Amino acid sequence: MSDGAVNPGSVPTAYAPPEGEPVDKRKNYPPAPEPLPVAVPDNHTHLDFRGGWVTVGIRDALDAAEAVGVPGAVQVGCDVQSSRFAVEAAAADRRLLAAVALHPNDVPALAERGELAGAIAEIDELAGHERVRAVGETGLDYFRTGPEGRAVQRESFLAHLEIAARRGKALQIHDRDAHADVVDVLTSGVQLPDRVVFHCFSGDAELARICNEHGWFMSFSGTVTFKNSTDLQDALLVADPSLVLVETDAPYLTPHPYRGRPNAAYMIPYTVRFMARHLDRDLAEWCTILADTTRRVYGEF
Repeated sequence: MSDGAVNPGSVPTAYAPPEGEPVDKRKNYPPAPEPLPVAVPDNHTHLDFRGGWVTVGIRDALDAAEAVGVPGAVQVGCDVQSSRFAVEAAAADRRLLAAVALHPNDVPALAERGELAGAIAEIDELAGHERVRAVGETGLDYFRTGPEGRAVQRESFLAHLEIAARRGKALQIHDRDAHADVVDVLTSGVQLPDRVVFHCFSGDAELARICNEHGWFMSFSGTVTFKNSTDLQDALLVADPSLVLVETDAPYLTPHPYRGRPNAAYMIPYTVRFMARHLDRDLAEWCTILADTTRRVYGEF
């Protein structure tokens, strides 16, 4: 598998735009942060999604992350094609682990074409790979999918839950505007995997308390650094520190002060530093907690 590298070395602070396109600072990658004192992996990223002016190769992206104390990442699939990519990428570079799934927003169209069962079967097969440590991102999304698609989203969510539990993988949940129904599924009596992760945690303090009660992990992205994210920041204060993870969801959700520009795994230190300040914790101690929790959920890279 080719890693598709275009630029040599670490991610630069800016790229020249393609010929004929106007200069747009928002398409330039932000500068690299100061390295973390203790290495912390990114537990949710999309290296196959283009974020800036150019395509950044797997090796270059991971080299840039490693240089600032982000030793690896979980490459997450959203459909069959990206899940295959996640497995291939994790097999090609030991700094990557893989997660595989069908995104809830894609499920209604798959069902309409009669392709959902076959797609779930392939996700199940991919989930058996040794480098796959999670099934995700799966769940419910009521922001982009209307009421007509909710039943089939739930059906797919339950199928992914079964795969994760049977194969002994963690579960990465995509939950957007659907907190109550996600909790309802998880508490409906179905067998759950040992490790349940709310990817890009978007709930409030009350959802954090529910996660604490059930031992569900909460993965915070760059959104927690946004000035208007008071509910998220309150949730972080309530969350059991041993259940907290950190992610980029790159190339999206770039942390303050670079909101709106492309995100990448090397940006994790910005979010980790904000979290430590918000929690009034020593940075090295906080990094150690995050790193230990990441290993508990996904194992060693």
